[in-house]
Amino acid sequence: MEKRWVVELSHEEREQLEQLIHKGNVAGYTIKHAQMLLKADEGEQGTSWSDTRIAEAYNVSESTIRKLTGLFSSWII
Repeated sequence: MEKRWVVELSHEEREQLEQLIHKGNVAGYTIKHAQMLLKADEGEQGTSWSDTRIAEAYNVSESTIRKLTGLFSSWII
């Protein structure tokens, strides 16, 4: 299925997400969301995984990925 939302993280956004992941005192779902956003990143440093691949890797539905990337996209606009 085609991506509905495109995530392009800036260098600063990537750093913030990576720091959040390694912080240690953050809720598990927050870490998982940060990891999924990093995988969805289509920027210069991103991995640009498909929604399907992310969903399979993190054992979530594709609709969860679309909601997460949609929320992120609307947050940065």
